[in-house]
Amino acid sequence: MRTGTAQRSGNPPDTAAFNGTVGGNRRPSGRRGCQIQSVRPGTAVDIKTLATRFPEGPTRIAAALRELEAHGYLRRTRERTATGRIVTRTVSCNSPGHRAARETTTRKPARRTAPDEPAPRKRLPAVPQPSYPAPALLRTAADVLTGLRRKDPRLLLSATDTEHLAPGVAAWLERDLTPTAVRHALTANLPNEPLTRPAALLAHRLTAQLPPPPPFRPQTPPIPEPRRPFQTCDNCDRAFRSPTPGLCRDCRTPHTTAS
Repeated sequence: MRTGTAQRSGNPPDTAAFNGTVGGNRRPSGRRGCQIQSVRPGTAVDIKTLATRFPEGPTRIAAALRELEAHGYLRRTRERTATGRIVTRTVSCNSPGHRAARETTTRKPARRTAPDEPAPRKRLPAVPQPSYPAPALLRTAADVLTGLRRKDPRLLLSATDTEHLAPGVAAWLERDLTPTAVRHALTANLPNEPLTRPAALLAHRLTAQLPPPPPFRPQTPPIPEPRRPFQTCDNCDRAFRSPTPGLCRDCRTPHTTAS
């Protein structure tokens, strides 16, 4: 349950009223009011407590407190006590805008950026990833990226950008594309204006223009060589394999005799 406790801020207290006040033409007008600024600090000034002290009902009291808050005579903040309870702390100001009242308002200091501090670098878009990032494949992909500057000097990439983009190029190379074909796809139809983020442009092309995987071609097993039938040598009756009858290999080889 929320509770309200009063604190005073500003000049010496006068009688500020909700739904009407006494002591200032700038304050909300009305017929009746209650003395909030004249009570002790720490006095409960929540709607339920005020409704038991004054004839106005909770609805009129709540509206009056909102009106006083809108005109700067009340400030209500929610705080957590040491016991973990959430309370609403009400600060009554008899001089809205007074220096003492402004000093009591706690504001989170804005983070100041040093003049020489560089702006944070935008993260590059994600790129496709190869199914198997082999070191040799990534080295070839990095060579493709570092060679782009020879095609267009605007495509000079840093080592960090090259490391980020290399898996995307490797994913292209996995799809049966040659390094020359990948290089042509990345450098074709570049805009004429200066490239402020060439790495981001390449990351977009690697993703948007990724070619489909090559068609699946099942490996055909080699056709076994037919086995030749057995033949009997006409000269020595030795068995040997041959498509036709005749002599075996030894009998076909002419014998040399020493002279």
